[in-house]
Amino acid sequence: MRNPVSAAGPAVVAAVVALVAAALGGCANQGGGTAPSRTQTPSATGPVTTSAAPTTPPPGPVAVHARSGPLGTLLVDGQGRTLYLFEADGERESTCYGACADRWPPVLVSGAPTAGAGVQKELLGTITRRDGGREVAYDGRPLYYFDGDKRPGDAKGQGADDHGGKWYVLAPSGDRITKPVPSAGPSGGH
Repeated sequence: MRNPVSAAGPAVVAAVVALVAAALGGCANQGGGTAPSRTQTPSATGPVTTSAAPTTPPPGPVAVHARSGPLGTLLVDGQGRTLYLFEADGERESTCYGACADRWPPVLVSGAPTAGAGVQKELLGTITRRDGGREVAYDGRPLYYFDGDKRPGDAKGQGADDHGGKWYVLAPSGDRITKPVPSAGPSGGH
């Protein structure tokens, strides 16, 4: 009897290995992680190629924590990513959809969000978006990420005037923090 693996050829074996690796990698990132996703593409003429692409965390468990930094004590997710409010939103209502939500992804959750250290549990909840998603809210304000924040602790969206309103980080009290991001040095900017 002929060995099915050797009959399949190296390109097929590489494709199967890539699919298994991608499936295992996808399982490891469940739970709202923020690591960039890796796409593996098998090639019939060469090795498996890998490319990194930033992604929005899929709905999953979300923990909200308080963290001190240059802007004061503010809300972050369990991976340290800064959370924002959009002043154009109403209480318990998101107005950020389409291109706005691409740039300012809503913090989506499955289940209930959990309050970490320094967070007032009674202020933490969810709203239902008009597209059916459940978005984490704090003191009735929907929460978002900023696609320009690449690392935990980044707050590059602070004070932005974008998509019809201002974006600010939040203090554990639920109040917006309007302090500008400190400059990066003599050249300023970020």
